[in-house]
Amino acid sequence: MTLPAEESVTPRSVGLAIFSLALVTFCLGSSEFALMGLLPQVANSLHVSLPAAGNAVSAYAIGVVVGAPLITLATARMSRRTVMLLQMGWFTLTTTLSAFSPNLFTLELMRFLSGLPHGTLFGGGALTAASLVPEGRRGRAVGHVFTGLTVANVVGAPLSTLAGDYADWRVSYIIIGCAGILSFLLMMRYLPKDAPRPGASVLGELAAFRRTQVWFLFATVIFGCGGMFAVYTYFSAALITVAHAPSWSIPLYQSLWGAGMVVGAYAGAMAMDRNPKMAAIGAFIWNLFVLALFALTLHSLPMVSITIFLLGGTIAVGPAMQVRLMSIAGDAQTMAASMNHAAFNMANAVGAWTGGAVLAAGLGYQWTGWAGVIIAAIGLVLFLLTSTETSARTSQKQA
Repeated sequence: MTLPAEESVTPRSVGLAIFSLALVTFCLGSSEFALMGLLPQVANSLHVSLPAAGNAVSAYAIGVVVGAPLITLATARMSRRTVMLLQMGWFTLTTTLSAFSPNLFTLELMRFLSGLPHGTLFGGGALTAASLVPEGRRGRAVGHVFTGLTVANVVGAPLSTLAGDYADWRVSYIIIGCAGILSFLLMMRYLPKDAPRPGASVLGELAAFRRTQVWFLFATVIFGCGGMFAVYTYFSAALITVAHAPSWSIPLYQSLWGAGMVVGAYAGAMAMDRNPKMAAIGAFIWNLFVLALFALTLHSLPMVSITIFLLGGTIAVGPAMQVRLMSIAGDAQTMAASMNHAAFNMANAVGAWTGGAVLAAGLGYQWTGWAGVIIAAIGLVLFLLTSTETSARTSQKQA
């Protein structure tokens, strides 16, 4: 994105533009994760079982997977600012309509439609933020944008759950819709106008899919992060049912998980700067450890409270895979940025479905943790296989 002369300007305007993008990711994160804390209320309101209500979580994730590649290709030559505004408008409308769903099918449909622009908003926001600052500050700019996601888990999702407890789960999506409107207005005001990109190549973006390593990495993200969602989707019900946590405390536990995510994302980013491969392996091993710990400590509220914070650190797999994907995507950076979030949300769908299957089979909530361990272990194996193949190819080229 090239700034016009009259708009290329002050640090304040750039800061506000990046803030508007961070608010976008805050809305996306709040919308995606709020439902996990609201599942018991949604199930009661729509007269369905808890595993059935969990399908609405999967519906959003599937929308992300479908929308990321299709929207990236359809908008490859459009102004990035125009794309961001159109997609945020769509997200805000469909998220607000989720609040008026009369039955589970309608809710699933609205969540699917809300998920369609998720990948392009995340990917486009990161690329836009990077374009607004000098090269030496791009990492921090992108980091500021992604701060919205972690803040959503500390503040947005817990407040949504709180609103659901004391009013109705529908109120939560109305509030998120209002935040979406504010984000849209801020982007309209502060994002600099950029020209359409007639030279952008749709085939160039599709080139990402011709790389075997990209497909393997997508699978790694799906399984590597899926274990976390097997637990996260149902952990509020697990705390109430098994650990006997009072319902009013669930927003506090969501904030605790979110605080762990903030620490995990920061620690993961620091480790990636030092040794990307070992940082990724360490993140996977951490996942296996804390998911098993959840299954072992769920019966004790004090112990599982510590585990909840540690579980937030499992998000460190995300930045590790993002760095890895961008390094192997070649010129298809927009597609790679969007598809990384599509893979992350496919992990959401796989985890939610697996956890629901465990519960539907009559196994206890502890088994969502063990199911998560199995999924995460598959992710670790896939990463080790792809890393070995990459090292072999590098050695051949050097030879």
